[in-house]
Formats: sequence, C-alpha cells, structure tokens
Amino acid sequence: MGQAKTFTEAELKQLLTFIATQPHAARNRAMVLMTFWAGLRVGELAQLRYGDAFDAQHQARAEIRLDPAITKGRHARTVFVAQKLRVELKRYAKTHPSRDPSHCLFPTQKHPQRGFTPNTCAQHFLTLYRRAGIGNASSHSGRRTFITHLANKGVSVRVLASLAGHRSIATTQRYIDVNDDMKRRAVELI
Repeated sequence: MGQAKTFTEAELKQLLTFIATQPHAARNRAMVLMTFWAGLRVGELAQLRYGDAFDAQHQARAEIRLDPAITKGRHARTVFVAQKLRVELKRYAKTHPSRDPSHCLFPTQKHPQRGFTPNTCAQHFLTLYRRAGIGNASSHSGRRTFITHLANKGVSVRVLASLAGHRSIATTQRYIDVNDDMKRRAVELI
C-alpha cells in the first residue's frame, strides 16, 4: 500500500463542509481536526478519554499526554494542542458534555460508553472521506497532512519527529510530501 494522501486546504474544507451536513457533525469535526491539526493516529484518537483532553474545569488542555499503552511504539508522548484546536474541542464539549474524566472522548451512537475501537475509527474515517468525495484518502491522511504542512512552513524534521512520536527522523521524512509549490519556494530562497 502506498503513502496516505496529503490533503490540500481545499480538500480539508470540502471534508468539513460535508461533515457539517451529517449526523454527529460536532464529534466528527473534532475527530478529523485532531488528526489534521495535532497529528494523532486514529488508534490514539479512538482511545482518548474526556480527562485526557479536558481539565477539571472542563477547559481544553494545551497538552495531551498519551499513555504508552495507546501509542503505536508503546512510548508515552505529549501532543501539543494549538489554540485553534482547543477552540474546536471546547465547541465539541458544549454539544457532548461529560463530567466523568474516564468517559471516552468520542462516543459512538451504538457504544456511547466504550466509543470507537481503533479499527472502527479507521473505518469511520474512510467512510467520511469517501462520502465527502475525497479519493485515495486513508485514516492516516490527517497525520501525514499535519506533518507535511508543518514541513512546508519550515519546521525542522527533528521537531516534526518529536511531534509525531517518531524515534527516527527517517520515518518522519517519509511522511513529508514534496510538491511543485515547495520546490518553487525553495529556489526563490537563492
């Protein structure tokens, strides 16, 4: 299987516009943006608890600590949450308030206490992308887009590796999608 698709801004907007017309729009928007704006894997996203993302005063956290048990490499890591993503999480919390920090952050209609499994979350993303008319996207597309967009803005590969939770910068480099616009900007630096 090839690399996950990297979304353009227009494709992300198309996806979010589609999500707004569907049931569970607030939940699905927050889930998608967690992958695109924080680089979470869907497996990590599926296992988040309310208390991971919100403090005791129900404010969105600026940092989310991922327990080693839910990460791919079984290494704890901190996910830094941008202000614009904290605003989205707060908006989501207004539609899905929880007083119990152990409740799943993103419940499903069928299993509101348990929520998504990593596999059902991946399938859910594939369905959203397909129904929104975005071809060749995978559940990893948000994460790859996150890394590529930060690389395009000049963030060093070492910082990107740390944000992604990669042990090797070689792994991170495989995520970065090089395109003609990047090359045009690069030669203008001469």
